[in-house]
Amino acid sequence: MKYFGTDGIRGQVNSGNINGDMFFKFGLAAGKYFTNLKKRKQTAIIAKDTRLSGYALEPALVSGLASAGMHVYTLGPLPTNGLAMLTKSMNANLGIMITASHNLFYDNGLKLFGPDGLKLSDKIQKKIENLIDSKVQKHLSNPKKLGRVKRLETGTDEYIKICKKKLSRNFKLNNLKVVLDCANGAGYKSAPKLIRSLGAKLKVIGNKPNGFNINKNCGSTFPEKLQRNVKKFKADLGISLDGDADRIIMCDEKGSIIDGDQIIAALALQWKKRKILKGGVVGTLMSNYGLEKFLKEKGIKFLRANVGDRYVKELMQKKKFNLGGEQSGHIILGKFATTGDGVLVALEIIKSMNRKTKASDFFNVFKKIPQILENIKIKDDKILKNHSVKRSIKIAEKLIKNQGRILVRKSGTEPKIRIMGESENKILLKKCIKIISKEFK
Repeated sequence: MKYFGTDGIRGQVNSGNINGDMFFKFGLAAGKYFTNLKKRKQTAIIAKDTRLSGYALEPALVSGLASAGMHVYTLGPLPTNGLAMLTKSMNANLGIMITASHNLFYDNGLKLFGPDGLKLSDKIQKKIENLIDSKVQKHLSNPKKLGRVKRLETGTDEYIKICKKKLSRNFKLNNLKVVLDCANGAGYKSAPKLIRSLGAKLKVIGNKPNGFNINKNCGSTFPEKLQRNVKKFKADLGISLDGDADRIIMCDEKGSIIDGDQIIAALALQWKKRKILKGGVVGTLMSNYGLEKFLKEKGIKFLRANVGDRYVKELMQKKKFNLGGEQSGHIILGKFATTGDGVLVALEIIKSMNRKTKASDFFNVFKKIPQILENIKIKDDKILKNHSVKRSIKIAEKLIKNQGRILVRKSGTEPKIRIMGESENKILLKKCIKIISKEFK
């Protein structure tokens, strides 16, 4: 598609499509699409993370929506799943999250949710793209039908209230020592407030956003900070979110990092024992083969979706599975949420653990196959079509055949090529990765 990637729209601020002019057009086009449906009150709600650029982009987006006749509520900083939950509970047509997720402050973007709290399908996004590229004047509403705009200060409390309803009434974290890294992002208010309200002894880091420090040397993409603080605080476990709080990476009491695959494996095993696992588990093309092997050994079905939590959720719905996610920490609990929610996942993990069981024992359920992931910045979006690139990939795939696998793909959120390989033969694996990566340098 022209504007939308695997997870909405994303890029560098004031470059390409991430600027006030385009955000007005995005708002106008999305507003026009949903007002045309005329199925309910014409309402959109907007939340954002803590990037400085949010203050420049949000007014443009609001203006576009209101110009199309949509009434708009702005919520301020809130986790992506909080936005999804409130879109559904407020009976809104559309929810828009202004975020660039785990990227640094100079990027920003949009994630769009429908009235069911689900990310918009490719089909709907394509229709909105067509409206973006048509004449602006066609979508402007009559002056009497312009939308109204209102700020809601209760978003954080409403999100916490919904989360608590999804937990059992007697669920408490009394005396559990937890380190929480909020990535200086969207969860910096709600996550500590929710976890503290359940009785945990909480050490919070990454909760002082200044517009520039989101994801910088903190959060799920920089778990070293979490490791250090878990050891220093002598915590039972650590929780690390990303910029919009839809990802989670955890840390056990020894300081070992627990990624999305390990979280999924532990949850799947516990849910099967409790007889609440439905169908099986959905992973992605990037999921470690060790996870697939482990689940099959335990009699749990495992399917792979394209990379992106939206595709994971779509396959979960199609197959009626209630657990899925990505190695990066996007975990979808079908029982509780329509998209990833780092805090809810952490609470479900703690609920599934016997309080006498150490985190290191709880998560140590499968052996990961050695995996290498190399990310390479690119300027040419069509580079994967180059003959020499295709040739190098074929050579690498032939070399590693029957001993592992190679996956080369263009990132849907950044101008990068991602090269991933898995094999017990580390020397061969490095050789195959090098054969491909040299073509991009």
